[in-house]
Amino acid sequence: MKNTALTHIHEGLGAKMLPFAGYNMPILYEGVNAEHETVRNAVGVFDVSHMGEFILSGPNALALIQKVTSNDASGLTIGRAQYSCLPNNEGGIVDDLIVYKIKEEQYLLVVNASNIDKDWDWISAHNDLGVEMKNLSDDYSLLAIQGPKAVEAMQSLSSIDLSAIAYYHFEVADFAGFPHVIISATGYTGSGGFEIYCKNSEVETIWNKVFEAGASYGIKPIGLAARDTLRLEMGFCLYGNDINDTTSPLEAGLGWITKFSKEFTNSDNLKKQKEEGVTKKLVAFEMQERAVPRHDYEIVDASGEVIGIVTSGTMSPSMNKGIGLGYVTTPNSAVDSDIFIRIRKNDVPAKVVKLPFYKK
Repeated sequence: MKNTALTHIHEGLGAKMLPFAGYNMPILYEGVNAEHETVRNAVGVFDVSHMGEFILSGPNALALIQKVTSNDASGLTIGRAQYSCLPNNEGGIVDDLIVYKIKEEQYLLVVNASNIDKDWDWISAHNDLGVEMKNLSDDYSLLAIQGPKAVEAMQSLSSIDLSAIAYYHFEVADFAGFPHVIISATGYTGSGGFEIYCKNSEVETIWNKVFEAGASYGIKPIGLAARDTLRLEMGFCLYGNDINDTTSPLEAGLGWITKFSKEFTNSDNLKKQKEEGVTKKLVAFEMQERAVPRHDYEIVDASGEVIGIVTSGTMSPSMNKGIGLGYVTTPNSAVDSDIFIRIRKNDVPAKVVKLPFYKK
């Protein structure tokens, strides 16, 4: 099992550590609900250094990205990022990822920790264009500094105006005393903030300075358990739960990152699926009684017939009610549809709702 460069710090802080995607990761510190509220109301820091980073360089770097990703990266300018996915040949998803345009003819791809090797092999297999590829996953660390006070709390650490970095934009700038750090206005929580990419040799110093700068703002370390409740309240898909090798981006509600203005892996079949319509859809639902939906629980209709399955579920800390995502047959996918979650042989009522669950 791999460690991040900060594992010893998490252990020293008393974090509950568990294996995640082959890494020894902090799951929680003081408790999920308290950590969740810290990010919603102030500022919290996640060590997400288990994520993967690839650099693609050369005159054909964009052409390769266009070939393997569903979104259209041709409009990216330097300093902009884009959410996308890697479709497979069977209509499913190899992984979801973020594409950053670092400079002309150079892009950073950030992929999920559990899929680093799979993604590298997939992109490499399609690289018949002579694109230079570097896997920097073991050399770089990633801190997610998230929450409504993140900008104010971190401003003293950089000479650039952090409030001027728009959502899904980034700067390569000085941060916490280091000259070339990627400061990205992205995240997985829906509460604003940044993701900081730096070298492993820099991250402990940056971590310490981040906590010094944020002390008066109530900054706290946050574990992966709260990261999951935060992303679920926003309806963000988690690879391995809500999307995988067998779910199409159109079924998952990711039509907005599936652009048929270009050709990409399996685009003809996905275009046909869009034209003909999907038979199942990923929906958001709220429990109508006090109950917690869990991954793999069956979703049934009023007559008890199975119409789908829960992919993610939790008791929402912000709303104090059970919420979840799941695939249901298309006729049952409309907002306000009544569905039922089968929990230990009891069919508990739920209602399909519009995302996000959490409204600021």
